[in-house]
Amino acid sequence: MHLPRSPRRRSAAWAAAAITAAAVLTGPAPAFAQSGATTQGATAKSTTAQGSTAQRTTAKSPAEVDPSVLDAVAKGKESTFFVVLKKQADLTAARSEKSHAAKARSAFAALRAEAADSQRPLRSFLDRAKVGYRSFWIADAVQVTGGERLVEDLAKRPDVASIVEEHHYALDATESRVSGAAATSDTAEWGVKDIKADQVWDQYDDRGEGVVIANVDSGVQYDHPALKANYRGNNGDGSFTHDYNWYDPTGQCPTSAPCDNNGHGTHTMGTMVGAGGVGVAPGAKWIAAKGCESSSCSDSSLLAAGQWILAPTDHNGQNPRPDLAPDIVNNSWGGGDTTFYQDIVEAWNAAGIFEAFASGNDGDGVTCSTGHAPGSQAPAYGVGAYDVDGKIADFSGFGPSRLDGSMKPNISAPGVNVRSTWPGNTYRSISGTSMATPHVAGSVALLWSSAPSLIGNIDATRKLLNEGATDVDDTHCGGTAGANNVWGEGKLDILASVDKAPHTAATVTGKVTDKATGAALAGIAVKASGATSTRTVTTAADGSYRLTLPAGTYDFTLGGYGYADGARSAVTVTTGEQATEDFALNPVASHAVSGTVLDVTGAPLPKATVRVAGTPVAPVTTDAAGHFTLPKVAEGAYTLTATPAAPVLCNGTYSGELAVNGDETVTARVPARSDSAGNSCTPAAYSWIPGSTKVALSGEEDAKTLALPFPVKLYGVPYTSASVTTNGLINFLEPRVGDYANEALPSALKPNGIVAAFWDDLVLDRKSSVQTATTGSAGSRKFAVVWNNAAFADGSAARATFEAVFDEATGGITLQYLSVPGKGASATVGIENQAGTDALQYSFDEPVLTAGSAIRIAQGAK
Repeated sequence: MHLPRSPRRRSAAWAAAAITAAAVLTGPAPAFAQSGATTQGATAKSTTAQGSTAQRTTAKSPAEVDPSVLDAVAKGKESTFFVVLKKQADLTAARSEKSHAAKARSAFAALRAEAADSQRPLRSFLDRAKVGYRSFWIADAVQVTGGERLVEDLAKRPDVASIVEEHHYALDATESRVSGAAATSDTAEWGVKDIKADQVWDQYDDRGEGVVIANVDSGVQYDHPALKANYRGNNGDGSFTHDYNWYDPTGQCPTSAPCDNNGHGTHTMGTMVGAGGVGVAPGAKWIAAKGCESSSCSDSSLLAAGQWILAPTDHNGQNPRPDLAPDIVNNSWGGGDTTFYQDIVEAWNAAGIFEAFASGNDGDGVTCSTGHAPGSQAPAYGVGAYDVDGKIADFSGFGPSRLDGSMKPNISAPGVNVRSTWPGNTYRSISGTSMATPHVAGSVALLWSSAPSLIGNIDATRKLLNEGATDVDDTHCGGTAGANNVWGEGKLDILASVDKAPHTAATVTGKVTDKATGAALAGIAVKASGATSTRTVTTAADGSYRLTLPAGTYDFTLGGYGYADGARSAVTVTTGEQATEDFALNPVASHAVSGTVLDVTGAPLPKATVRVAGTPVAPVTTDAAGHFTLPKVAEGAYTLTATPAAPVLCNGTYSGELAVNGDETVTARVPARSDSAGNSCTPAAYSWIPGSTKVALSGEEDAKTLALPFPVKLYGVPYTSASVTTNGLINFLEPRVGDYANEALPSALKPNGIVAAFWDDLVLDRKSSVQTATTGSAGSRKFAVVWNNAAFADGSAARATFEAVFDEATGGITLQYLSVPGKGASATVGIENQAGTDALQYSFDEPVLTAGSAIRIAQGAK
């Protein structure tokens, strides 16, 4: 019997560092001493957001090392930290672009090019030192785990600006109470009314249409009744597309669909775009990145989320699309004073993405300089909180910024007992600057929808928010009656800001109907494309739509399942014009789509799920012969997918073009499953290589470092030695792994940089051995590591014989199994990269291995 195992252990140093970081960053922050009034950090009504970022340090300056890193690696301990490079991308060209999409594409290109160039020498150094790493382009930083010697070596490098510990930031929320009542369509929440968003709805017929908002938070319940309709991934026909609309770098969600394991992210999203009176801009679309594991957010997840906001990707983190970047991003988190997240803020601003940050909840109603980074940093637009009586919240963080002396917050919004959406299709009232911040983000959606010429213009947008705000005189932390370090520019008044905006837009409204029946068509995407602006909205239940467009000429395209695409070219609109463009779409015929799904070897694949992506067509499952039939699919061009049932083994997901113009027959052969680096696996011909040279390994949890007969690559890094362990592992980074229970891959927990031939709790006794063998001639050699008759630590009589074979000519890795008790039901099989962020896992605790079988892993470029 296989005994239960405890989770894989983290090092003691990692645990100590994480606890220290959490204590510092989630607890009250120290404040500057204040005596009387001061004008430090006060600014005028119109503040400037952008401008060139100063170099972090000069080329000759030594790297700055965070004291907490030095503490964490003292006395032989290890810690996870970031190595921040000196060179930064020049984002001047991005700022000068006219459209939001062009700004985002330019910023993305500049940031990635600079990071690739400046990080190349550092990555080479880390590869030679056998140190796993994870690189980020948006902040030009590399995350590593190591000890004191590594920190010393990195600090001496001329290309390194600083070494910063991995921090964890708290989600701001001070109190909550459950309210299960559903929202009603005619009752706006107190905060929505107080900032006069409901008056913008009425006076400007503006609810944020055509604008996309994102949050970096704990996730979102995407199918909450108040959020489902305007999720950008909602195809309008009962199906959803999560690629480019949702990202989970934390790995906490059980599927590829959005989830929220805290509730905080669902709440903030509801305040921005929720229906039924809870949201400021209920006509805007939303997307989300889960940058927070649960109640706190790690630097690594936040950086990954920050990159995705600027260039959304598919669910594998591949194929970035900066043209799909959101217009606005809300950040209701913060903490501590040693962050480089301001690099992301600068990048977002250059890309034309408006960002709003919570000021923090460590205020006491009196003490100054209690705000938190990133909201307390000059590049960010920080938000304070007030209550229903118009009084500043006693928890709201005050300025001036302890980091740079700037006035903080920038503005204040409703943040006490704010009722919004909550997971489980419920609602909850919460207090915090986290609740104030989405009022500002939603307000920008109203502003940009009403005045689309402002989209991407961060300076002009901040100026209008500041000028529209209601002044509140409180100068006890410095500033003036109109701009101070308690309220910032004052209380948010989005009606006043919209009134002051340049109303140069034309309004185009219309209705989309079925040409045959005249019935209204809901969920049809209406896209207007012009020289400097492209906007997309979706028709409502009555088939109506509304677009605000800068004066110009546009091409209209319409699309929706079951209807032929509609189009209208060269539609010219003028300033202030109220235009009407109605469309009648032709329904199309439906046909049967049938076929066969084959596995990676070409054999029929039963139990695979076949679906027509982005349509309401019900998915079907293949039978024992791999056959399927979709009886009714509307004419059109689609993507057909076939997803293997568990265990997936080496079977990837098929995705192919499907053109339906009659009954169709499809043969869908799934590709070899691959990881993000392009490594893939396939079943292979079994060709056992007996061991010939004994390795001095015995007992339990033993390891031996071996010199390799030829350089072996793993995730693009060549190695001349590797550590072989009793537990069926080959570890390219560590001379010894310790007592680690096998886990699913990838995992940031050690060990990393591994080949798991048969990772389990094994013991080598007198009947067992580990051997190596080298066959072939130079250039075409094969090197085998063989575990013979390995026993199981649970004391069972079962024994396993298996091997890993490295191919010099191809770089491939073949895993072979002579005998595998329980078919591998207690083992992990696969490979993992050096940072624990990517892996190709064949199996984890699954009975899928058979005697006389082989699995070949073909390695990608990196």
